[in-house]
Amino acid sequence: MITARPVELLAPAKDLNCGMEAVRHGADAVYTGAPMFGARAAAGNPIDDIRVLCDYAHTYNVRIYVAFNTILKDSELMVAERMIHQLYDAGADALIVQDMGITQLDIPPIPLHASTQTDNVTPGKVEFLHKVGFKRIVLARELTIDEIQTISKRVPEATLEAFIHGALCVSYSGRCYMSSALSGRSANRGECAQYCRLPYTLVDSEGKTIVENKHLLSLKDLNRSDHLEAMMLAGISSFKIEGRLKDVSYVKNITAYYRRRLDAVFAQNPAFYRSSSGHSSFTFEPCPEKSFNRGFTAYFLHGREADITSFDTPKSQGESIGVVKEIKGNSFTVAGLKPIHNGDGLAFFNSRGELEGFRVNRTEANRIFPQKMPALKPKMPLYRNFDHEFENKLAAPSAERKISVRVGWGDCPTGFLLTMTDETDARITLARPFVKELARKPQDDNIRAQLAKLGNTPFEACETVISMTKNYFVPSSLLNDMRREAAEKLLSVRRIRYRRQYAKRYENDVAYPLQNLDYTANISNRKAEDFYKKHGVKTSEPSFEEVPRDDVPLMYTKHCLRYGMGWCPVFQRKKSSYKEPYYLVYKDKKLRLTFDCKNCQMLISMSSPATNPVRPLIKDTEGL
Repeated sequence: MITARPVELLAPAKDLNCGMEAVRHGADAVYTGAPMFGARAAAGNPIDDIRVLCDYAHTYNVRIYVAFNTILKDSELMVAERMIHQLYDAGADALIVQDMGITQLDIPPIPLHASTQTDNVTPGKVEFLHKVGFKRIVLARELTIDEIQTISKRVPEATLEAFIHGALCVSYSGRCYMSSALSGRSANRGECAQYCRLPYTLVDSEGKTIVENKHLLSLKDLNRSDHLEAMMLAGISSFKIEGRLKDVSYVKNITAYYRRRLDAVFAQNPAFYRSSSGHSSFTFEPCPEKSFNRGFTAYFLHGREADITSFDTPKSQGESIGVVKEIKGNSFTVAGLKPIHNGDGLAFFNSRGELEGFRVNRTEANRIFPQKMPALKPKMPLYRNFDHEFENKLAAPSAERKISVRVGWGDCPTGFLLTMTDETDARITLARPFVKELARKPQDDNIRAQLAKLGNTPFEACETVISMTKNYFVPSSLLNDMRREAAEKLLSVRRIRYRRQYAKRYENDVAYPLQNLDYTANISNRKAEDFYKKHGVKTSEPSFEEVPRDDVPLMYTKHCLRYGMGWCPVFQRKKSSYKEPYYLVYKDKKLRLTFDCKNCQMLISMSSPATNPVRPLIKDTEGL
């Protein structure tokens, strides 16, 4: 039997404006970056902005989580400790962290969420994090629905979060060192150079070219909108949208889209309900294909599937709009059902297999006149990666979020009474002394009209009950004054009633699932090392960032190029005519591929001679 529980839609925000729009467009929680120490270094926010966002969001019972998920150096620990206190004082509801050293600092009782960068792939790891005090664990994107359910059954008390939309890291999060090795920019320090999005040539051990100049590590974007209820039933309570570097139109569109999809699930399954207050209305029709995307995949949610990659381009492909029908001079027609507008951005894959774009100058019915005629051919598929009319709608105020209230009006011996009760049963009552006189005309219609004027407040009257003993005259000025005061007092009550979560720090010796840790534990400070020792770890290596090395994997990934080529010995049983090892080549960079079929992974390392083989990862595979 399913236990009823709240479900959260968690939206990203690169800045204050994005955060407020995420709330307006239906988010139950928003995650944003701290001034420092976030895994997106370009998306930090001042403490004052976070305070403003918290004040606004808490009106709707929307929680604000702060990404604090880089690994820290010893010299940064005290700075981090002071900043955590500042974030707590600003109203932040939780910190998303990777570095276990943070648990050893003198910090306020702010809940900690274990970032997906802590490699949360096994029941044992999730159980450990829960037992040492993490309020939430963000699961690895690579997990299947069955693996999620296994974790949930093993640790039913843990709150589990999963990504449902946005860009995919090809590597297991937190376990990619390619950017650090090749450029000195560490992904674990918020500075990923995105080497996974570059074009590579795949060659074999004899130098024969297998695939030339393709984006072989670039994945499609995640979209699990058709699997939300299944994920809830498996144990997920928070659905996370990727995108702390995305613009505000992306945040508006994708948040609104998933708000509608989740609400539709709630309407069918009362065991689940939203975790915040209010309801959002939109001036546009949400459509994920109209925001940045490389095509969509559910990734490994239902097991391994072939179509997860975006080999041809790492750029936004957009939505399919049809095919080229007829080319005539400096124009062409499209066979498709979607209208195209002046200013739209269209794209197609050219003869070299590259995504090429152009701007629409004007249209006449289904005939398109580009600013500059591209090299199109009949029957060529077309995509729209910029919808001018849609973006204009998003650039304007595009959503309104209101909290439903029931309003009651009546009289008392000395005057009149106004009650206002919101959807969470927060309630206020105002009594105003007033000399009562019988009215010549019925008053009910005007009373309802004046009390419903809540437009500049977070509230919306869903019901007005009038219970006067007689038809007393009620001036509009009195109604307006009492309505304004009631709304202000109800807002104050909601702020007082906001239930902030507090974390208890656990001092225990729960054993970590492993006794020996290699560089993939990302230990870069003495506090993190102390944490693991306290929990039974006997030996540990420093992080790759602290001690770079060339004899270890730089990336390990569930994406497998041998499978992508059709040569997987487990699933496809088809042999390749090319000789291993295979290499990825980009300019002067050469990377070696190793296939770990037992754990269904591909490892990528610097090119190494056979006499200096890559060290295997120390990896906890318990339970999966």
